[in-house]
Amino acid sequence: MTASPDPADPRTQRERMLAGEWYVSDQELSALQLAAARLADRYHRAWLEDAPQARDLLAELLGGLGEGTVVRPPFAVDYGSNVTLGARTFVNYHLTAADVAPITIGDDCQIGPNVQLLTPIHPTEPRPRRERWERAAPIVIGDNVWLGGGVTVLPGVRIGDNAVIGASAVVTRDVPAGVVAVGNPARVLREV
Repeated sequence: MTASPDPADPRTQRERMLAGEWYVSDQELSALQLAAARLADRYHRAWLEDAPQARDLLAELLGGLGEGTVVRPPFAVDYGSNVTLGARTFVNYHLTAADVAPITIGDDCQIGPNVQLLTPIHPTEPRPRRERWERAAPIVIGDNVWLGGGVTVLPGVRIGDNAVIGASAVVTRDVPAGVVAVGNPARVLREV
């Protein structure tokens, strides 16, 4: 890993981030995160008072929002714009979607409370970690997936259609379609 930016690389830190390369958060990225946090807060408040307005705010925050999808607040995002939720998906309270890289959730999914979808990757070497370098890898969740309460999905993981991930599982690698996976790290228990 390069511990400092290449002076010949004209790209911004945001461009490096979106390319999945090592970057350091800067003023531009901090401003985008603050804007997303403010919009998420507006959504949380509106959800209690005005469902149509709340849905409009959620659609503005996220990169994609399918028809009939419900997201119960509170929830947290880094940017929001890198999160896509399919149609008829239900997201329970306290989702954390650290969307430094894209997070794609398919149609008809059930996301339990306190689920964490974590795309950032931090260096294990002390110096670049202290300098706040990071990169990210996308998370893809197929159609009709159920993530039980407290599930954590790590960077770069793909979960296949119709999979069930048991409560509090930590998903460290891809899960095939049509299976139940449980534990830490999550392991396939059986087919569904």
